[in-house]
This record gives sequence, structure tokens and C-alpha cells, in this order.
Amino acid sequence: MFAGEGPIFQQLAAKIADDIVGGTYAEETAVPSATDFAVFHQMNPATASKGVNMLVELGVLYKKRGIGMFVATGARDVLLRQRREEFRAQYMRPLLREALVLDITASELHSMIDDEEQDPA
Repeated sequence: MFAGEGPIFQQLAAKIADDIVGGTYAEETAVPSATDFAVFHQMNPATASKGVNMLVELGVLYKKRGIGMFVATGARDVLLRQRREEFRAQYMRPLLREALVLDITASELHSMIDDEEQDPA
């Protein structure tokens, strides 16, 4: 399952984050423990813990002592804000730099985006 780029613990954190954003794990609901993730994905428990702890440090997950790990209130919003900023940095800034080099106006760029929305490839 984890054959993508980056360390496995980051891929696990991204998978859990995807599940939160997608609604698989709603706010204030329990998520599997790091041990459960490790067993399910056949990975080292320390690796799974590291992935889960990334989301704890981000404030997306929290632990209820003796009960388990839960999705924090506002977690989806936190993740969406983070992803939007990553989208902006990874896609928008390079796009705008290239548009500037090619003398593409903001109006032309908007038209291109509108065209793509109407007829995605």
C-alpha cells in the first residue's frame, strides 16, 4: 500500500489525513490506534506511531487516556488550510511565474482555467 514517495510514516499520516478530509473519520470520533494501523498495514509499530504522532503534533488527533485516539474538533479545517497553502506553493506560484514569463495576463489565465473546468482532459 505504501509504495509512494517519502518515508512510510509520512505516507501513513497522509493517508489518515486523507481519511479525515474525506469524512471517513469525523471530528470527535475514534481512529484506530498506532498498533492497529501497524497490524493492518503490516508495518513496524514505531513507524505507525511516528505517523500518528505527526498528526497529534499538528493538532489533528488527540489521545483520551485509556480510551484511544480521536479526531480533534476543527481537524478537517486545519488539514484543508495546510493543503491549500501547499497547493498554492506547489502549483500556483510556479504557474504564475511561468504565466508572467509567457506574458499571459490574469484575464487570459482565468479564461484558460474556465476552459479546463468545462472540458477537463
